[in-house]
Amino acid sequence: MAFDSREYEWSDITLVLGGRDITGIRGIKYSEKMEAESLYAKGRRPHSVQSGNISYEGELTLLQSEYEALVKAGNGSVLNLRGLIATVGYGNPLNGDALMSDAITGIQITEASKEWKQGDKFIEITLPFIATGLQNQVA
Repeated sequence: MAFDSREYEWSDITLVLGGRDITGIRGIKYSEKMEAESLYAKGRRPHSVQSGNISYEGELTLLQSEYEALVKAGNGSVLNLRGLIATVGYGNPLNGDALMSDAITGIQITEASKEWKQGDKFIEITLPFIATGLQNQVA
């Protein structure tokens, strides 16, 4: 008996940022990190691992037209946008996939830069961000 499963793919991704469906998305990356360090006492080996702050960060990669729409929404700079919420949805229930979504809250874009090279057919802009939360949900 063969087991057949379908993996999620790029065409299954939907990004809603600040209430707007972002159709010019070229990539998204986000992570949740926790500070951790070994606690040493008697001997050479750690006695335990102590944890600290949790942080959230990532990158949005957009076409220039989407970037310019964000600049306009930020009154001239994407750095003015505060507290954005991004919902990343993926999966297609019509194909039998579970509909998954990740909610990234409190997004603050930390850098805005552009780069062009000879021969470019379009401009891709990467926006690093930090956030205040990340929740994973299964519908």
